[in-house]
Amino acid sequence: MKNKSHNATKKIVRAAAASFLVIASTHSLAQTNVDHADKMEKCYGIVKAGKNDCQTKTASCAGSATKDNQKDAFLFLPKGDCEKITGGSLTPDTDSKK
Repeated sequence: MKNKSHNATKKIVRAAAASFLVIASTHSLAQTNVDHADKMEKCYGIVKAGKNDCQTKTASCAGSATKDNQKDAFLFLPKGDCEKITGGSLTPDTDSKK
């Protein structure tokens, strides 16, 4: 009986350690994104279908662009890079059809 209890304790400790590592790494990644947010900008009109970073006027989730170069779908890029890309725009084209 003692051996089963010892194995169960080991499993619990391993699971707790793994959970801690996941939480710590997630927090680290989130902090990195916050730290770099002021160095990024939304670049509209350059995405491949299904590869956009966030919502469009017709959908509320990432990866929802239905066609290449969709004018209301964006990618986050380092500031200053968007306007160097053909078709890139800092504002969505809300007048164009999907």
